[in-house]
Amino acid sequence: MSQQLRLALLQMNIEAGNPEVNFTKLGVMLEEAVSQSVKPDVIMFPEMWNTGYALTEIKTIADKDGARTKAFLSDFSKKHQVHIIGGSIAELKGENVYNTIYAFDRSGEQIADYSKIHLFRLMDEEKYLAAGEKPGRLELEGSGAGMMICYDIRFPELARKLALDGAKLLFVPAEWPHPRLHHWKTLLTARAIENQMFVVACNRMGTSGDTQFFGHSLILDPWGETVAEAGEEETILYADIDLALVDSVRSKIPVFEDRRPTLYEA
Repeated sequence: MSQQLRLALLQMNIEAGNPEVNFTKLGVMLEEAVSQSVKPDVIMFPEMWNTGYALTEIKTIADKDGARTKAFLSDFSKKHQVHIIGGSIAELKGENVYNTIYAFDRSGEQIADYSKIHLFRLMDEEKYLAAGEKPGRLELEGSGAGMMICYDIRFPELARKLALDGAKLLFVPAEWPHPRLHHWKTLLTARAIENQMFVVACNRMGTSGDTQFFGHSLILDPWGETVAEAGEEETILYADIDLALVDSVRSKIPVFEDRRPTLYEA
């Protein structure tokens, strides 16, 4: 089975509080992604793309049970035979709103979901959103993968757990703002190097209220080297990766074999 994947990251602007505009924008960018001469195997987009951080009205505009999002992405992935890591959406489940990723395979089947575990106090997430309770795992073309969302990358133990459970690549949708570009790139690079896996991170761009988002969606290899990086404009970032590199790197520096977890696991 081939371990080569062509990735497309939709680095898009998001209009806070306006799901209709955002669904339309996403649809246009999805069509552009699959119209390329070489169609991507995996398409991914940013965090909270359906609503943005319109938290004070989030309960009224969140996607109830993710129904609209799941139908839209399932139909698209089936029609175009592509995998989709559906960024993340504001999803109303019962009385709570979660920040949730849905993933679909080439046949349009939902293969995984993940709700953000770590809520970011600097953007008042904990006041309006409920935290997820399970790590984000999935199988992609026969290889293990993991999902984390934005603030999650500041918690290395979560990425390590996903790697120990078999992840060879880590998907990270985000709304990561200025002025913390250095943190964004450094933390993602660290997660790639320490876990010897690909890191695929899709950030939004544009302005929401007083907050400016810098884009710089990033694809890193298991050495922490940059495979592809976007600028600050709205764009689609393409890259080809070979998951066989993960096994090669892990065989050269046997980090996982040399762990001594009894000395440092809480």
